[in-house]
Amino acid sequence: MQGFTASSLALVALGGAAASVLRHLASLFGTALFGSGFPWGMRAVNILGSGAIGVLAALGIDGAARNLLIPGFLGGPTTFSAFSPESTHLWERAPVFAVAYVLLSVGLGLAASVLRFWLVRR
Repeated sequence: MQGFTASSLALVALGGAAASVLRHLASLFGTALFGSGFPWGMRAVNILGSGAIGVLAALGIDGAARNLLIPGFLGGPTTFSAFSPESTHLWERAPVFAVAYVLLSVGLGLAASVLRFWLVRR
């Protein structure tokens, strides 16, 4: 498995831990600024993080910096971090499959969340 070393995993963990604290603060800040009606802080983290991952991936960032920044610092706190570039790469190869992937991922993810919520509440 490429990139599977103790040091690469430590960099991912370090970046993810630091950024998860920042994500939490962004959520708190968003709620304080705009109220709890919509998760503005998390939306900002997802969009900015996904955009930053796209930039770093396009620049071809590699090695230790890549492990620290892409799956760690940017990937740890965002929920779109893997989803966005996967969808983009799929779009480049097969747009119809990319649309299906996005619709199925979001639709089934939401359905699973609603079902779990419903089951736990029962």
